[in-house]
Amino acid sequence: MSNSNHSPAVPAPSADRAEPEPEAPFLSVHTTVVLLTSVVIGIVVGCLTALAGTPVAAAVVAGMAAAGASIPVLRSLIR
Repeated sequence: MSNSNHSPAVPAPSADRAEPEPEAPFLSVHTTVVLLTSVVIGIVVGCLTALAGTPVAAAVVAGMAAAGASIPVLRSLIR
């Protein structure tokens, strides 16, 4: 028996097999930053509204309204 180290042959890449293009991201960086910032704004407004003594349901509605209203503004500000 011979003691030679043979590695398995790796086929050379052929010209007809092109690499698949990488998949596009689900959300762009701009969209992600805008949405995350609006969520932070909504949480801050909701917490401040709840700390002011309003009912929790009203604080949640205020936070959601602030988050929704901030999206178009942030979209135009963040480029």
